[in-house]
Amino acid sequence: MARWCAANGWPVHPLAPGRKTPAANCRRCQEEPHPPQDCSCKPAGRWCHGFHAATTNTELLDAWWGINPALGVGVSCGPAGLLVLDIDTHSAQVPDRNRLLPGIPIHESVNLAGLASGFDTLALLAALRGQQSPADDDLTLRVRTPSGGRHIWYRTPEQDPAYRSSVGSSPKVALAWQVDVRATGGYIVTPTTRTPKGTYTPIGNARFPAPLPPWLAAELQRTGHRTDERPVPLPAPRRAPALPATQRAHRVLEPLLADVEACAAAAEGTAFTEKLNRAAYTAGGLIASGHLTESQAHDLLTAAANNARPHRHRHSLAVISSALSAGASRPLYLEGRP
Repeated sequence: MARWCAANGWPVHPLAPGRKTPAANCRRCQEEPHPPQDCSCKPAGRWCHGFHAATTNTELLDAWWGINPALGVGVSCGPAGLLVLDIDTHSAQVPDRNRLLPGIPIHESVNLAGLASGFDTLALLAALRGQQSPADDDLTLRVRTPSGGRHIWYRTPEQDPAYRSSVGSSPKVALAWQVDVRATGGYIVTPTTRTPKGTYTPIGNARFPAPLPPWLAAELQRTGHRTDERPVPLPAPRRAPALPATQRAHRVLEPLLADVEACAAAAEGTAFTEKLNRAAYTAGGLIASGHLTESQAHDLLTAAANNARPHRHRHSLAVISSALSAGASRPLYLEGRP
């Protein structure tokens, strides 16, 4: 599958065997957090930092999967020119009707009885626009996920700006409730990848992504998914961070990140979300004051969250995104710290 994707021009990276999360970094990258763009592993042919290591180099692919054929395959969506709708069927409380489709109020006359998943909200959005739901689009590659959801793959026009990823539970940027968007800054699990819960299985006859439908492109633009239209940006740093300030920022975050990772010791009852929210909120303040970059903070937070709750990756990303934005409104300056 890795070679097939690369032949289509889609950069790929390894996933941990039997899981849908990226394979672990090397020990150095685990022990010394740093921005992916500053890492020496990629030029050396290692797969650190998840989708940042994605490649179409067949020699690397043969080396990575030749050593461990049990590795799964992830595609870095942005460089591949792909946008994938990830329809979820999580058991969760349905939000207020006016939060189902961000930016679109739903009149009380619309009967929402039975609405329970991303299949329903995506169908509702399509119906409001007089279109077929992408979940039923048999002209493009669709993949059934082990949890009962669905991945809908599309190609983005080369002349268009890139699209950004988002999580369908985000209160600020989402296409629809329980519909995630995988694009720039995200990756997608390929068909045939296996996990303990099942296999990612293509459905229908289409085996390649179709062009992104114009009406869906318009909805993605409306909801702020174009990279040239960031609706909720983090404030720019007051000044470029110096190395000592970055070291002090790490000291501030270390105990908070340790609290998050300590949640791995128990499956529940550890206030994981609260601890992750506290760490991300603090990181947002450090970004706003120039002590950390957004990339550094995101890598530290996602690593801690995935170590504690690897099966709750999407939930963690939503918590991190929201708390970073909130924390950025209150810059945290560390000039007085040793």
